[in-house]
Amino acid sequence: MKILVIGGNGTIGKRVTAYLKENHEVIVAGRSKGDVILDISDSHSIKSALDAVGTLDGIVCIAGEAKWAAFDELSEEDYYIGLRSKLMGQVNVVRIGQNYLNPKGSITLSTGILADDPVVKTASAAMVNGGIHSFVQAVNLEMENDIRVNVVSLGMVEDAYEKYKSYFPGHSPIPTNKVINAYARSIEGSGRGEIIRIY
Repeated sequence: MKILVIGGNGTIGKRVTAYLKENHEVIVAGRSKGDVILDISDSHSIKSALDAVGTLDGIVCIAGEAKWAAFDELSEEDYYIGLRSKLMGQVNVVRIGQNYLNPKGSITLSTGILADDPVVKTASAAMVNGGIHSFVQAVNLEMENDIRVNVVSLGMVEDAYEKYKSYFPGHSPIPTNKVINAYARSIEGSGRGEIIRIY
């Protein structure tokens, strides 16, 4: 398969990319570096990158940001960071990306545990993750050409444990092999409209 991995140079993305390269043709997209430059917060950037890579069998998005701050400190503009990037950015990956997929292609989005088990300072991030879960379940009712859309929702991953452990007391880090398997299930499996939770 020919697969585009958006965010393929990131902490999780580089692991998923390495796995996929064993059996597939992989194109890495990033906001500042990669085989193609793609900023998911800009729909023109998404279309331009997809025009450059051509027809695909799969799109994987492991990108997007949202503001972490105490609820009383979050401004309206702070919420728009997550809405424009992680939420609408991934919606646009599906909206635009479906037109570049072969029949029976797949799109895999990414969220996290905050949708189901939020911690302090994550009102914006949790809202965005939950919105993506609902979107994925709904959009599959209307996808044409047998295209599948799933979302991988991870807990605190092993590679980021030291950076985020203070936010998640008592949480066990997710081993790398479980992270990779979650994406493999979405990309190489046959499920659609799934929220693949690995907590």
